[in-house]
Amino acid sequence: MSDQSSQPDVEKRPPNNNLLFAIVILIVIACAAAFVLLSSEEQPEPVVEQAPVEQPIQEYKAPEPKVTEPEPEALPEPEVVNRPPSRDVEPTPEVKPLPSLNDSDEVVVANIDEYLSDQVMGLMITDDVIRRGVVFIDNLAKGKVAVKHAPVERPQESFSVIEGDILTIDPNSYERYTPYVKIFTSMSAAQIVRFYDEYKPLISDAYSEIGYQGDEFTQTLDEAIELLLDTPEPKGDMPLLRDSVTYQYAYSEWERLPPAQKQLLRMGPENMKKVKAVLRNVQKELAK
Repeated sequence: MSDQSSQPDVEKRPPNNNLLFAIVILIVIACAAAFVLLSSEEQPEPVVEQAPVEQPIQEYKAPEPKVTEPEPEALPEPEVVNRPPSRDVEPTPEVKPLPSLNDSDEVVVANIDEYLSDQVMGLMITDDVIRRGVVFIDNLAKGKVAVKHAPVERPQESFSVIEGDILTIDPNSYERYTPYVKIFTSMSAAQIVRFYDEYKPLISDAYSEIGYQGDEFTQTLDEAIELLLDTPEPKGDMPLLRDSVTYQYAYSEWERLPPAQKQLLRMGPENMKKVKAVLRNVQKELAK
């Protein structure tokens, strides 16, 4: 048997392996060309190395530590402690607005009632208190007694005398005025002036109503006090003269006195001393 097979008489074609190889070569060349073209556009310029420049050696300094101030801590809210007022410090009194003059009676009477006894308060006329007082004092400064505007009731007991060789006032007659004197002695001079200062705006209004400058009343009050302090003080019995149904002082200098001073005489020596003592102290307080 022969080693060579018979071949048909036809044109020989390259095997399929050679064709595949050619295709692969073409792809590789195309990829290589593309790689070169792309690399030439994106490749950076060559860096030219320079000889290093010798820098001076600087002394090393450690960095300064940064000082940071601590933020202040929020202080706690102070605790409010309600403590009773010290006994040595008087609390400031609450200042209340004054009522109008027409509506002042209730407040004024209640204020006076804090100082005076019920017995003494029973002698007071409690309507138009400030107006009555202003008119009465204005008349006193002129030496008159405005009976219709008196701030107190008139004594219930009648005036009495002792008849003998000399007609004199009965000492028991002086007792009629003792409760009225208590009105003065129940309040200190400082309390009286404090009361006057508290209601001074209303007093000034009442004084303006009768035709005066309201701020002039203090001078009028001082004049009334001066007139009463100038009343003579008897040393003993006070002799009288009968004049029809009335009585006159036997001493002409007493009879010529203004009615306000004659009224103070009828209160008796002891009552007069007490009234004058309070008036002097009130005058001193007003001068302050």
